[in-house]
Amino acid sequence: MSALSMSGPTGGPGGSLVQRAIDDVRNHIRAEGLRVGDSLPGEGHFAVKLGVSRAVMREAFGVLAALRLIDVANGRKPRVSAIDGAVIASSLDHAVSTAQISVSDVWDVRRTIEVRTAALAAQNRTDAEARAILGLAEAMDRDHADMDKVVAHDIAFHDAIARAGRNALFVQIVASFAPLMQEAVPAAWKTREAPEDRHSTLERHRTLARAIMVRDPEAAAQAMDAHFDASIGDILRGFANPEPADV
Repeated sequence: MSALSMSGPTGGPGGSLVQRAIDDVRNHIRAEGLRVGDSLPGEGHFAVKLGVSRAVMREAFGVLAALRLIDVANGRKPRVSAIDGAVIASSLDHAVSTAQISVSDVWDVRRTIEVRTAALAAQNRTDAEARAILGLAEAMDRDHADMDKVVAHDIAFHDAIARAGRNALFVQIVASFAPLMQEAVPAAWKTREAPEDRHSTLERHRTLARAIMVRDPEAAAQAMDAHFDASIGDILRGFANPEPADV
């Protein structure tokens, strides 16, 4: 029996058995140079290697799957997963709902990141991506009376900009903001009752898209900054003054 299995339910000073099993699987991925989609040995392999029960490995694999580090779909070998912004989104939602951070904190961070993604998109976008970004800005205008469509277009617009920038981490971080946007965009839109206010909001999206289209990183960054200048106040007012619930 290994020292690990003899160390008791907590695994001794090195941490719990489950945590040490998790660490071993992650170390295996690194040591073997595995990439997204590559298969891993099963629970039995690691259980024998570490001298732990299959139940310990099953729990370790479950944690790794919940963190989206591995995929353990039924009937398939465990595989290395792709980075997933949903994990970040879950943490953000938890932090906001438990008052660890505020909506304004999230938007401040988002602003910093998305100003950079706009500049990168202007530098690195393909012609097809530039057309798609402009098309989403125009779709927001076309469907401005349908809030569900406006929200979907807005989320897709920011996602497309991040993807055009060619930084995979930015893509996932921007994606993590989508759940909050589903609440924030309608809240902000309700503060823009005057037609000219709504027109200005839609025009800022087009200005940003056009800066990316003409490959002007400085103008794209400035346009994104201006977009957040105008939007953050609307968003925070929307959250501060929600409509009363239907009764």
